[in-house]
Amino acid sequence: MKTLLYAICLWGMLFSARLVTAAEVTARLVQSGNGNGKERIPPAAIWLKPLQGKVDFPPSSNFTLLQKNKMFHPHLLVVPVGSTVSFPNADPFFHNVFSMFDGRRFDLGLYEAGSTRTVAFTREGISYIFCNIHPDMSAVVLSLVTPYYAVADASNNFHIADVPEGDYELHAWVEGRRGEKPPRRIHVSQGSTNLGDIETGQREEPQNHLNKFGKPYDASHPSY
Repeated sequence: MKTLLYAICLWGMLFSARLVTAAEVTARLVQSGNGNGKERIPPAAIWLKPLQGKVDFPPSSNFTLLQKNKMFHPHLLVVPVGSTVSFPNADPFFHNVFSMFDGRRFDLGLYEAGSTRTVAFTREGISYIFCNIHPDMSAVVLSLVTPYYAVADASNNFHIADVPEGDYELHAWVEGRRGEKPPRRIHVSQGSTNLGDIETGQREEPQNHLNKFGKPYDASHPSY
């Protein structure tokens, strides 16, 4: 009985300590330059890499990138390294998901309505996802070696909960923006840390992507 009480007290102390030292990190995504405010702010994500200590990394998890109405849902998906992503086809026609990931292509092949394919993301990096049949379909998967990340919400705000106090390297990625934003060092304090505004950066000129064979899509063949 004494052993049980001791274990309960110890767990309570550790849990209380985590509540005290864990913080919420917030930031806001804003348009760079002298925009007129009418341009849509693109999808974006931020993440924190601890500069000291070992990351309390979550176990591998399963995520879903749904194909429906000739679109990927969600468009931007962030996953911890080691996670598996499912690509179910909820459309009444075929899809063929493919991607270049760190210079390595994966191709899930042609698969029918109601079926699914999976991919394990075992390395850190940015994976641009396309369909070899429907050129307008695109998505992005960020696989990270940290559990402290957030995707900008509908109001262009970021929220990262339960971040331990300490020093971190802040990374940001914004779709369709030129170059990578250089990381910067930040300190997370108890309670709440506001990182202020994160600018979107200079917009790249959009280009049509190629199919999985490295060639332009054939406009003479309809995409169903």
